Amino acid sequence: MLLLLLGLGLCAGFAVPIQTAINSKLSLYTRSPFYAATISFGTGTIGLLLINIVFNPQLFNVIFSSQIQYTWFLGGMMGVIFLSGNLLLLPRIGASLTVVTTVSGQIAMSVVIDTLGLFNVSYQPFSTLKGIGLLLLLLGVVLMNLNRQSLLDKQRSSRTTFWLCIGVILGCAPPIQTAINTQLSQSIHSPLFASFISFLVGTLVLIIITSIIHRKFRIYVYHDIHGPIRWWHFIGGMLGVIFVTANIILTPHLGVAYTIIIVMIGQIIMGLIIDHFGLLGLPSIKISHQRLLGFALIIVAIIMIQLS
Repeated sequence: MLLLLLGLGLCAGFAVPIQTAINSKLSLYTRSPFYAATISFGTGTIGLLLINIVFNPQLFNVIFSSQIQYTWFLGGMMGVIFLSGNLLLLPRIGASLTVVTTVSGQIAMSVVIDTLGLFNVSYQPFSTLKGIGLLLLLLGVVLMNLNRQSLLDKQRSSRTTFWLCIGVILGCAPPIQTAINTQLSQSIHSPLFASFISFLVGTLVLIIITSIIHRKFRIYVYHDIHGPIRWWHFIGGMLGVIFVTANIILTPHLGVAYTIIIVMIGQIIMGLIIDHFGLLGLPSIKISHQRLLGFALIIVAIIMIQLS
């Protein structure tokens, strides 16, 4: 049973960089990362809608009731920021660094939320072990980027550093979204319906953003370099549903800390695999000894921070 749960956690982590890579490919045919994110959120919303029709049909009255709170919209917005930001990052710094920098932001923001007791989360004091873990996390990110920067000139290296910082900032969004969705889940007594509301809000926000920026919704069925659009370009949102649902299943069995650890390890492993083999049409970035050492340090840091 434990091995099955651990496998599910790794699969949930695998889904995140694959989703980002697929959505990045879709953006070539929409010519807009926001439109690609809209489609991804939309398919995820449809998936969660069907799940909730089966398991929580009585809760749809909540959407039309006076129980709606502004924090619901903030949770959905955090999802929009994270997904759209990943689509901007991946073509610029690769899959593994996109995962590593956003994971670093997630860990750092989780520590801030715990230390300050934000969003009604239980207060957890900052410890020396957490401090050491954060330093190891920073060192791991530097090592994973070391070889890449040596291949770039100063101008491109500066640009890469900029996008790495953006990745860390974007990574702050998921812990905020999780904390808000947890409050929502407790108020309506359904994690699945809370996820549906978050996806629905994100979809509506992205439709508005895309309408303002592009004023039209158009998908080009053929790309001069990558050829015709494929059916699998539209499954990114369902991978997001897998990630959300797996976290809901795992947390009661493994606890929050162990769930975060195993899922983040899955994210980093899949990011390295996508880069190394150049999967889903992305350029190949081979795994080096420095990148493996950086990966090891990041894993140790995640474990130290989550278990301290």
